[in-house]
Amino acid sequence: MIITKMMLPRRTFLRGMGATLALPLLDAMVPALSAMTNTAAKPAPRLGFIYIPNGVIQAQWVPAAVGTGFEFPPILSPIAPFRDRLLVLSGLAHRQADSFGDGNGDHPRAVAVWLSGVHAWDRRGKGGAEIRLGTTVDQLAAQELGRQTPVPSLQLALEAPTAIACDSGDCFYGNTISWRTPTTPLPMEGHPRTVFERLFGDGGSATERLAQVRATGSILDSVTEEAVRLEKTLGPTDRSKLTEYLEAVRDVEARIQNAEAHSGDATLALPERPVDIPEAFDEYAKLMFDLQALAFQADITRVFSMMIAREGSGRSYPHAGVPDQHHTVSHHRHDPVYIEKKAKIDTYHIQLLGYFLEKLRSAADGDGSLLDHSMIVYGGGIGDGNLHEHTNLPCLVAGGGAGQLKSGRHLKYSENTPMANLLVSLLDKAGVPAQKLGDSTGALDLEQPRLSDL
Repeated sequence: MIITKMMLPRRTFLRGMGATLALPLLDAMVPALSAMTNTAAKPAPRLGFIYIPNGVIQAQWVPAAVGTGFEFPPILSPIAPFRDRLLVLSGLAHRQADSFGDGNGDHPRAVAVWLSGVHAWDRRGKGGAEIRLGTTVDQLAAQELGRQTPVPSLQLALEAPTAIACDSGDCFYGNTISWRTPTTPLPMEGHPRTVFERLFGDGGSATERLAQVRATGSILDSVTEEAVRLEKTLGPTDRSKLTEYLEAVRDVEARIQNAEAHSGDATLALPERPVDIPEAFDEYAKLMFDLQALAFQADITRVFSMMIAREGSGRSYPHAGVPDQHHTVSHHRHDPVYIEKKAKIDTYHIQLLGYFLEKLRSAADGDGSLLDHSMIVYGGGIGDGNLHEHTNLPCLVAGGGAGQLKSGRHLKYSENTPMANLLVSLLDKAGVPAQKLGDSTGALDLEQPRLSDL
């Protein structure tokens, strides 16, 4: 750490016409006294929740051994390099996603319960006009952690919402995993340009933003002069950090511009909410993960939720060797061919997670990395997609939790242990008190399950 006479506040921005650029954590933002006494600034906790639909092939997901000596099963093998920052949790359940006489809406109920632990409640057409769920864990975290950031939380999705009817009346719940209150669902944003401008834009209409892009090629060019002035006041380590960060932001913006350029002349009018996204799903997903990594790095937000796809998703993955629809192959009926295809999709999703984790691991954050200071929950509300079961859910927790997590282990819990217990535990480790969430029965022991649980 370089000690200088300069002291920058953590909430430092570069401002220009059309852009407000938050900065990553620099040495100049750490009080010199703390540096001289070898007392590092307390890292900011970050929480993320990534949803995958349609269950998984559990025989290729759940490790055979419990504890630190487990071998990575085939589906999880792409994230083996992150062993020291991973918890694999098995045995967790969301029984509030069961029918309770509601019909066959297991898919939307699985989405609704994942971060709430609450059964999806819908009285529309049943003598009432009300929907009700529960405030989700990401929003409980945002209420506390979001006080210190420009954006309290981000809600992202890699697939458009659907309005397809089902026989349970719960399909309304299938398009978001984030609820601000029991009656206020939050929309998931799927357009990278909209996300980019929320993170780095400085207001103005679409016409004004278009004028800025046409004049300079980038809404970020307007902060270049201010960035140059700031660099002259920084030490060599901070100058390097700032350069790398600016290059990463520039790269993301260029990729968004490239996607828009390939969508035809219709985008030249730049509507208020453009409808074009990268054509290749792999490029699209990585771009959205890059945006989230930048949001963490610049401390624009400390909380996010993301849906890789909707439950019942019909997306195909030809680039991963599966031209069939995802939902179709999830109902494999024990057909080895379909099982292999579903496992390929599950593995591809894990590869995307690995891409994101590497972004976090390679981004410095104080005396560690973003991955060291994050807790990323990855999983879904269905365990066995073939049977629509809400038990033995796929669940990973990645990151060091700012020293709060003892990782590198597979923890197995007794059957039907509420996943909501995990959510309560993570809130506690993030410094957000919560005694109960949904059907939670207490905090989950993330150190060592009871012997009766093994």
